Amino acid sequence: MIAGVKNIAILGAAESGIGAALLAVKKGYIPFVSDAGKISDANKDILNSHNISWEEGTHSTNKILSCDLAIKSPGIPDKAPLVQALINNNIKVISEIEFGYLHTNAKIVAITGSNGKTTTTLLTYHILKNAGLDVAVAGNVGFSFARQVANQDRDYFVLEVSSFQLDGCFEFAPDIAILTNITPDHLDRYDYKLENYIASKFRITAKQNAQQHFIYCADDPITTNSLPQVNIAAQQHTLSLHPQNQGGFIDKNGTITITINSDTMNIDELALQGKHNVYNSMAAGLASRLLKIRKDTVRESLSDFEGLEHRLEPVLEIHGIEFINDSKATNVNSTYYALESMKKKAVWIVGGVDKGNDYSQLIELVKTKVKAIICLGKDNQKIHDEFEALVDLIVDTDNMEDAVRSAYAVGRKGDAVLLSPACASFDLFKSYEDRGNQFKEQVRRL
Repeated sequence: MIAGVKNIAILGAAESGIGAALLAVKKGYIPFVSDAGKISDANKDILNSHNISWEEGTHSTNKILSCDLAIKSPGIPDKAPLVQALINNNIKVISEIEFGYLHTNAKIVAITGSNGKTTTTLLTYHILKNAGLDVAVAGNVGFSFARQVANQDRDYFVLEVSSFQLDGCFEFAPDIAILTNITPDHLDRYDYKLENYIASKFRITAKQNAQQHFIYCADDPITTNSLPQVNIAAQQHTLSLHPQNQGGFIDKNGTITITINSDTMNIDELALQGKHNVYNSMAAGLASRLLKIRKDTVRESLSDFEGLEHRLEPVLEIHGIEFINDSKATNVNSTYYALESMKKKAVWIVGGVDKGNDYSQLIELVKTKVKAIICLGKDNQKIHDEFEALVDLIVDTDNMEDAVRSAYAVGRKGDAVLLSPACASFDLFKSYEDRGNQFKEQVRRL
């Protein structure tokens, strides 16, 4: 139990809110779940079956402000009036990740970063599971951390953690923290100030001690340039494509090498291809070796891992045109990696909700890799402004059927049609998964 806490207000009744409510009940707190929107019937059933008080379509401010602690959904910004009212009333507002952490003794590997965190999380989980450990994956992958602690606490958790979740963490100190990279993303939540977003990402290591570990990419300029401003107590380990003495790196023979205190292992074969996946594999391998996982298990796991749905996912080849689903690329840096990996001329499907995107880093790749652009969004002007002079054809569409058919009409044998939007999906789709699934369905209908 958290000292002095009995009544807990939980803002939001999606996965994180439900998980927090279940854990609160199990640990003897009295939760009240409040969602300004509609709560799904399935989640209402869960709340009712555990006798948890809830409301939808409103926030009962007086009741919420009478609580001892608040747990908010990561989708609710800190600037929301209700959150500010809680803070002004000296009521602490934390994330579900923090709440779960305060109620488990498990060893935790936590991964954050602008790109690569899902792949790195699932790779790490795959290795630990193959090693026979009692481990679960949680956070932004699968069920919420709090729900899993409530239902079946484990010896190990591998967590994918977003900046929004880290903003509500104050004591969270994973045994191993991984920061894959930092590129401008979600700046609309951070006053359009990159330094605020950077500070959020580094919260993953803020409470770590000298017995814990922090893994970061030495080739990522924003990360490395920010390090002097951050107080890090944990043992530091780097990832690099260049020869190093420690951490994960590419040796002079082109082999991935992982070295920890002079103990070295080499990895020749990776299931996931592309430079970005080399970093992801290094991070997962390095974390696993820090946990004393056998070298053979690490090698085998990195060589037999199956890729993620919606991340450079091959769909079909039709009349010699390859269709690739990279719908999970919701920011420019993810799309950079996708375009960089293209070995064929690409018809690029791009667009959606722009989160303050700077497309300039894609210019050289578009010049060399892209033959045509298919815009998929309600407002495509920024894409036109940036790339119109670089390609022969830009087509505007506002639905997936038109986008796929337009791309197919432009493509020729030996080309690739790449859905890599560089944007969020919410203007036209429910989620990036919905966008990717619609893409695959329309490809199959060609």
